[in-house]
Amino acid sequence: MIPVDEHLATILAAAPSLESITVPIAAAHGSTLRSAVNAAVDLPLFDNSAMDGFAVRFADVAGASEQSPVVLRVVADLPAGTALDPDLTGGEAARIMTGSPVPTSADTIVPFEATAGGLTDSLVSVRVLQAPPRIGAHIRRRGEDCAAGAELVAAGVELGPLQLAAVAAANVAHVSVSRRPRVAVVSTGSELVAPGSELVRGRIPESNALLLASLSAQAGADVVLQTTVGDVDDDLRRALAHATELGADAVVTSGGVSAGAYEVVRSAVEGMTFTKVAMQPGKPQGFAAGPPLVFGLPGNPVSAAVSFEAFVRPALLTMQGRRQVRRRMLRLPAVEGWRTPRGRVQYLPITLANGGVAPATMGGSHLAGGLARAEGYAVVPATVDIVAPGDVVDVMLVS
Repeated sequence: MIPVDEHLATILAAAPSLESITVPIAAAHGSTLRSAVNAAVDLPLFDNSAMDGFAVRFADVAGASEQSPVVLRVVADLPAGTALDPDLTGGEAARIMTGSPVPTSADTIVPFEATAGGLTDSLVSVRVLQAPPRIGAHIRRRGEDCAAGAELVAAGVELGPLQLAAVAAANVAHVSVSRRPRVAVVSTGSELVAPGSELVRGRIPESNALLLASLSAQAGADVVLQTTVGDVDDDLRRALAHATELGADAVVTSGGVSAGAYEVVRSAVEGMTFTKVAMQPGKPQGFAAGPPLVFGLPGNPVSAAVSFEAFVRPALLTMQGRRQVRRRMLRLPAVEGWRTPRGRVQYLPITLANGGVAPATMGGSHLAGGLARAEGYAVVPATVDIVAPGDVVDVMLVS
């Protein structure tokens, strides 16, 4: 058996870098940024009010209190979006809403809550009952978040909702991202039938194609083919040829890589190297550098899911230029104990419970039902024989 990192290194060395494309930000969700985004404008774009209230000169209200209120004449009304910039002189104020530009002649905001009338009595005069804590109170300063020209989002970052909102706020309309890898998923096994079929002895519902296609899409791929074939060499060869016709950058198969009599991936995929990797589950692995890349994953559902996380997902992210290709790991205590296979890294589906982790399944690679409860995997080193309650383990969160 070879170490997990050695097999992964072979795969990543063969993973091609996909070309960059420029897209509108509305079409960039889930894509990997290939060129850093720099702010096109200051954030905020101008000094603006952080509160609904009144723009004032601090000197006019510095001594205001309930015992000694200060009365100011309201000379302007500034809703959000206004371009007005009224000139305030001594004893004057402008009613202002949150986000509105602060008048050049004002230096402080008095919230409605610090006045006698609040919003209901605000267009003629205002009685200030509480002095602002300091000059500049409740003003958001131009550029305090990000200056124009500064890097806003680094290359290699996935563009999620938060990143896209920041890009839009910085007045950037288009971004350079990686083309999404095109992935074909082929589940093998003559025992497999479509979910919902009438089941006869020896047949089981197929789930790996849906599992692997969903995981591929989650990793930023476009799934161009999702199919199931029996243990017939020519059927698999036709599926692989179809994947090539569709321009697949990677093909992910499940099943047919072990030591049985009908291992169709072993017999039908040319150029594939088969390896025993020191991991549980997922020991039998196949890989062909292609193009396209071809991943031969084991057929048991937990094995297929773990193998995708360990090898396929990092490859797909590498192809897109992602800075971080492995899931982030946490260190959490085990609230229940379990046994581990000495000599192999264990990937055990876990749930989060009572401030730590507990097994989601009893550890069998065939236990597809337990995957529904899994929130991640405990990754236990090959040198560990047993995890006892209270032991701290590495946890890869996936949900």
